[in-house]
Amino acid sequence: MPALSSTMTEGKIVAWEKSPGDKVEKGETVVVVESDKADMDVESFYEGYLAIITVAAGESAAVGAPIALIAETEAEIEAAKQKAAQMSQPTTATAKEVGTAAAPEPVAATTTVVQDSPSRRNGRIIVSPRARKLAKELKIDLNTLQGTGPNGRIVVKDVETATGKTSAPVPVAIAPPPTTVPPAASVAKAVAPTPTIATGEVVALNTLQNAVVRNMVVSLQVPTYRVGYTITTDELDKVYKQIKSKGVTMTALLAKAVAVTLQTHPLVNASYTGAGIQYQTAINIAVAVAMDDGGLITPVLKNADQVDIYSLSRSWKDLVERSRSKQLQPDEYNSGTFTLSNLGMFGVDRFDAILPPGQGSILAIGASRPQVVATADGLMGVRRQMQVNITCDHRIIYGAHAASFLQDLAKLIETNPQSLTM
Repeated sequence: MPALSSTMTEGKIVAWEKSPGDKVEKGETVVVVESDKADMDVESFYEGYLAIITVAAGESAAVGAPIALIAETEAEIEAAKQKAAQMSQPTTATAKEVGTAAAPEPVAATTTVVQDSPSRRNGRIIVSPRARKLAKELKIDLNTLQGTGPNGRIVVKDVETATGKTSAPVPVAIAPPPTTVPPAASVAKAVAPTPTIATGEVVALNTLQNAVVRNMVVSLQVPTYRVGYTITTDELDKVYKQIKSKGVTMTALLAKAVAVTLQTHPLVNASYTGAGIQYQTAINIAVAVAMDDGGLITPVLKNADQVDIYSLSRSWKDLVERSRSKQLQPDEYNSGTFTLSNLGMFGVDRFDAILPPGQGSILAIGASRPQVVATADGLMGVRRQMQVNITCDHRIIYGAHAASFLQDLAKLIETNPQSLTM
């Protein structure tokens, strides 16, 4: 049975939607699998009976490894169980593998990923894995719910609404109080209380955290350097105050500023390949976001230089909402050409960011603070300023390139931020 094509090495089984012995229809969701960044429904390409589950919920399996067997008839269930016991040996038994550890890349014939589909399609309810699990716990009939998720998908919020409960809102990184510049680079959750852990205990990394580890190890093999710059944000703050009531977020506003600046600095938006420099055909701004259960994800604002600021802000809000429930499509978090990361919302003055694999640059943005500066007329004045540090791949981007980019970004933010709203 062909395996999934993916750079991912393993996936974790979140929940089985079917039990051994259950009838399985072609195209019916059988299992929910946690990939590096998302929970995905996996459908069966076969009709039959779920004979045996070889990887239980909560366990992980390598990409390409069978996780269950489907028998064509009830009479063949026993044969499928025998095959499972001899899985390491080639066999031509009639039982079929349900699938392999799911990955967020294109799937082979054994499975298909279902996301962002209408809440009901061909008579079948389409619901997020977490919403399905919650509905089962609360004994809510999914047939009575109207999905409010992407394209009508039933999400956790719909189940909670049906019970009169709502989740505590997770703050989105938009604008902090007037005393600081709103977060520029990441829509981060509020910091959750640290769970109580026994002294000396070793807590295994989850799938997302393991993905971050792999990416960071790869990044450390790249020769990088960093360039810092101070940007005055007074004019940007004024523009933001004018348009924030229309739903504009500071994250989108600064992502737009970076994207517009990259138009005249294509090398900073490029990446290194073994054959040379890969100049990108689009400017896709990825923004680092901390996940509730650990790890990071980078939702991508595609073609950020071409999309108006209002549409960009709406897209950002949608991406954040779906990233929380692990419902992003792979292309929505792995297609970035330039990344923003921000710790300014935590009061951090400056920091260095690690270069993401496959990209040439990442911009770290610190908090904006009132600073006493010498003005152009030789007097002393107070200006709001933030520190930014860019990390670049020195194989293709040199110090002068990075400095020129930051200089132009500062010029746009300090002298003409109103152009970002046009």
